Amino acid sequence: MKIWALADLHLSFGVPNKEMDVFGPAWIGHPEKIRSHWMELISPDDLVLIPGDISWATLPEEALPDLKWIDSLPGTKVMIRGNHDYWWSSLKKIEKMCPPSIHFVQNNVFLWNGIAVGGARLWDTPEYGFSSFIEYADNPRANKLIKVDDAEESERLFVRDLARLELSLKCFPADVTTRIVMTHYPPIDANLNPSRASAILEKYKTTHCVFGHLHNVRKNALPFGTKNGVSYNLTACDYLDFTPLQIL
Repeated sequence: MKIWALADLHLSFGVPNKEMDVFGPAWIGHPEKIRSHWMELISPDDLVLIPGDISWATLPEEALPDLKWIDSLPGTKVMIRGNHDYWWSSLKKIEKMCPPSIHFVQNNVFLWNGIAVGGARLWDTPEYGFSSFIEYADNPRANKLIKVDDAEESERLFVRDLARLELSLKCFPADVTTRIVMTHYPPIDANLNPSRASAILEKYKTTHCVFGHLHNVRKNALPFGTKNGVSYNLTACDYLDFTPLQIL
């Protein structure tokens, strides 16, 4: 049994005209790239972590073709919500419609073969930034995306999600030593300086943290690493050439 992670799948099987090709040649046919690497690496006994931005759908029923596509791939999958997962409604509703191999983390913990997985989305924070590592390009869908430019509102959202992160990690069973956290936004800066999010991860004895959200990152520019017992991994699929990263 192995554990893998891949964030930012940005699937669009249930919604028209939302293919990722507009974001550059690397994204052309990206679902098939993901599927090919996934089938090569992952077995039915493995666990796959998907830290958000799963589907471009806005309604749960529109996301169902994407969830079924993920369900058709080997392994048990566990997800958190990303900032573009507008289809993600109440946990009860999405669990009811969910294919059998997919599980969700939202203010809770998923237990799998003696391993615990928790997490929360997080949000932008002025504590750190990654602009110097990113090759910026025009976003052809910028006018369709929810943007929060107000610093006070961004801070409110970040603090709210810190509370949600702690609510999830409080559910870690005391006897579980392998504790994995998924966040969508990075919880720490590139130099692994202390942050409000990293303090929560350390408080609950997290061993691994996987996250995504960052795109157009220069290759190998953000290796992250291990700090105070927590291993941090950027798993945005374009950063990994659409190849799941083995965590354990």
